[in-house]
Amino acid sequence: MSARTHTRPHPAPTGGGVEIRLPWWALVLPAIAFVILLTLILNPSDAHAATSDPGVGRLLERAQDLVLR
Repeated sequence: MSARTHTRPHPAPTGGGVEIRLPWWALVLPAIAFVILLTLILNPSDAHAATSDPGVGRLLERAQDLVLR
């Protein structure tokens, strides 16, 4: 028994180009990230490292010591 083939209800466009629509955030978010990184490069004094509780550092050192034993 042969299977039926389904045809498209609308013919394929013959214009030759593929039309792709991107959402607005697909263009805006990379542009914002680029601007932020560019400003950090231009003024590195504003980019400060985050400080954390010294207890966390000691805990990580202990975990590393236990793993390396």
